[in-house]
Amino acid sequence: MTVPVLARSPRAAVRLAAVTGAVLALAVAYVVGTVSSAAAATLFSDTFEDGNSTGWTTSGGSWSVVSDGSPVFRQSGTSSDARARAGTSTWTDYAVTARVRPTAFNGSNRFVAVLARAQSNTSYYYLALRSNNTVELKKLVNGSSTTLATASVTVTVGTWYTLRLEVSGSTLRGTVDGGAATTATDSQYSSGQIGVATFNATASFDDVVVETVGGGTPSSPGTPSSSSSSSAPPVDPGPNQADGWASVNAWGQNGTTGGAGGPTVTVTTAAQFLAEIAASGPRVIRVSGMLSLPGPMHDVTSDKTIVGVGSNSGISGGGLNVGIPIDDNITSPPANAVHNVIIRNLRIVESDDDGINVQMFSHHVWIDHNYFTGATDGSLDIKRGSSYVTASWNHFDNTDKTALLGRDDEDDAQDVGRLKVTYHHNWFDSTNQRNPRVRFGDQVHVYNNYYNDTGNYGVASTMNAGVIVEGNYFLNVDDPYHLAEGDSGPGRLVARNNCLVNSGSGETGGSVGNPSYSYTVQTACSINGIVSGGAGTGRIGT
Repeated sequence: MTVPVLARSPRAAVRLAAVTGAVLALAVAYVVGTVSSAAAATLFSDTFEDGNSTGWTTSGGSWSVVSDGSPVFRQSGTSSDARARAGTSTWTDYAVTARVRPTAFNGSNRFVAVLARAQSNTSYYYLALRSNNTVELKKLVNGSSTTLATASVTVTVGTWYTLRLEVSGSTLRGTVDGGAATTATDSQYSSGQIGVATFNATASFDDVVVETVGGGTPSSPGTPSSSSSSSAPPVDPGPNQADGWASVNAWGQNGTTGGAGGPTVTVTTAAQFLAEIAASGPRVIRVSGMLSLPGPMHDVTSDKTIVGVGSNSGISGGGLNVGIPIDDNITSPPANAVHNVIIRNLRIVESDDDGINVQMFSHHVWIDHNYFTGATDGSLDIKRGSSYVTASWNHFDNTDKTALLGRDDEDDAQDVGRLKVTYHHNWFDSTNQRNPRVRFGDQVHVYNNYYNDTGNYGVASTMNAGVIVEGNYFLNVDDPYHLAEGDSGPGRLVARNNCLVNSGSGETGGSVGNPSYSYTVQTACSINGIVSGGAGTGRIGT
């Protein structure tokens, strides 16, 4: 199902998508297959569509559920402090996301905020959107505030913002509309309620969602409202737990385990790195620091895990080629096809050709939690019969030719019946095109990704490809998805449960069967904060 945008209004689009997602979630819990017990849990969700604020406790101000085009939780008093809290005191590691619209600031340097780990009305962490064009990550201890981190952001009265505050162990992180990130470390509070607040300001609050992060499990599940959404996949599924198409047993390979069972080596120079990725046999290759490689591409052999150490390790200059040399005469998977490769937590920047290229029937490849920018050609290309690939939790930053799937209209002999790829929880951040562009692949599953400020188009299905576009968040994307592209004829594309904010309605056509693996789709209108807070490097244990 496609959620339409009425008169290109961002407010109408978000509301309609949120309500549609909530109703579907309530009716069917939108879980396809089985849900891992490690999956993040939705603790609480409230769209205020029921017309009341049941479950919220207020202090100060004047709180009520009113219509602002649709029901919202409004604070209309100008007293110095006003708060509304919900949830339980036992919640530990979670993220609270809410849409906030400041309607007036009574004086200078006033704010609207979301709260986390609230102990009382005077003790909590909070993310404050201030009238002086800043966002601040702060804590309040018995009424005394301390600023932990700050960032610049334009704040305009009457504009809707999505605030997300994540607390995991002693790590705190706040974002505004998926950007303006603030991070800090603090151990003052380990658990507590969530909330929303104003300081000498009036505001509307809407679409409040609370979900576990970092494996934290609440001792009490709380009381979700009737708008609860389904669970989200974990940010870090583990060292050898690829999902999507990369998890499927096929072509003589049982899932994707990379270098498991082989030695672990840490490389700090380009020469060491190139030797290890070309070696035979399984091994886990830990990349420490940024390595400058000669261009253009370097071969990766089978049974390898390549993982960056920390948040600032990776490669520049040269890219990675996962595949044997091109041979047009090969039309079925050869015995020497490269397989069982994991690439995680790498910064892949300024590549002379592609960032990562997967070709010639390579299979069972998991590309996860990487950061891509500045490739001369494609950031992540998959082509020539390759299959059983998952690209997850990657951050594509201002890329042009982002993700090509299927090289050419003449490659049908190699590609038809193959190119089975999953793209989920990727952040397509001000990218231009090919997000992905698909030829022949079926089924190609594009779900729970975040697209913002896309230049040309989002997803294109061509040459009879079968593409499912599901549960994604599109912000400022004129052309989110369509059929045919350039000289390539149309494919098939099914779109359902997407959140379209200030974006076009997209083009669909034909039918596509569901993939054979188990997966969980989270409500689309909460995906922007979740993906921007979890995609890219530095989010997994290394």
